Amino acid sequence: MLKKYFILVCISCALVLLFIATRYYPGGSQEDSNSVGYDFSTNYICNLFGEKAVNGAENASRYWAIASLLFLCVGFALFFYRFSKKIPLKNPAKIIRFTGVSAMCFTSLIASPLHDSMVTLSGTLALISMFYITVYIFKSKLPVFKVLSIITLLVFYSCNIMYYFRFELVYLPIMQKVLLGFILMWMLGLEYFTGAADFIQVKKE
Repeated sequence: MLKKYFILVCISCALVLLFIATRYYPGGSQEDSNSVGYDFSTNYICNLFGEKAVNGAENASRYWAIASLLFLCVGFALFFYRFSKKIPLKNPAKIIRFTGVSAMCFTSLIASPLHDSMVTLSGTLALISMFYITVYIFKSKLPVFKVLSIITLLVFYSCNIMYYFRFELVYLPIMQKVLLGFILMWMLGLEYFTGAADFIQVKKE
């Protein structure tokens, strides 16, 4: 039972710890460095990881947020590993597994001083794995996941455009949470509502 729902347990723990972290965040955001507390519409998730909050105070949310990140990475890494086993073609399965698990290894370092480079590495690898997964979802008979995959990728690409081109950054904190929500729905849905039988026709093609 625990093995089956281990990913769900990891994600649940991550979300609880993340919520706790937001309650301990002293304050400060890109909109107002003197604000008090965590604002979901103006604070980035990464604001929770710093030793100092944006307002300069000691950041009491840091360790809660790091613990949340680690649970999230473990859950996602296990998802990519498990999902790759549903794909009957060896090479694509290896790519999904390698890029997905590697992305989570780099994601776990986002709370370090290497934040910017880790965001780039993890985001690139995660997109590759998600793109491969989406290709095989489109070869399956899973209409709901086809739509969800496209929406999730579009939100992911939109966040990247906003981040790297400094486009409408005022909305990025919100988009960041929207992306997390879509990725969680996509991942948990694929984990618990699909099986190897959904992709068996891929091998026949």
